[in-house]
Amino acid sequence: MPGERSRRGSSSGQRRTRSRTARAELSFSVSHVERLLREGRYAQRLGSSAPVFLAAIIQYLTAKVLELAGNEAQNSGGTRITPQLVDMAVHNHALLSGFFGTTTISQVAPPWD
Repeated sequence: MPGERSRRGSSSGQRRTRSRTARAELSFSVSHVERLLREGRYAQRLGSSAPVFLAAIIQYLTAKVLELAGNEAQNSGGTRITPQLVDMAVHNHALLSGFFGTTTISQVAPPWD
């Protein structure tokens, strides 16, 4: 019928637009990070690659912390990652301990040094 479109699309050169998150093959939303950077007013100008790079860093740090917490869970015989295990994983890793040194993890008592 006239006016109907096929489900597969036409081969007349139409391209699907892919999000920046999909193009960068990330799980964390690049658009969301960009919005937070703009609303935070961290700088007058914002490069186009800055939110992509920051989203990639956040995704990497999250994956690393979850990997270390999963290892802590396996070592302690547990099957779940708890806030205590995340805290142990962060504080037992030299670089992450310095990076998250002043961060408070919810439901974990602060260490009494």
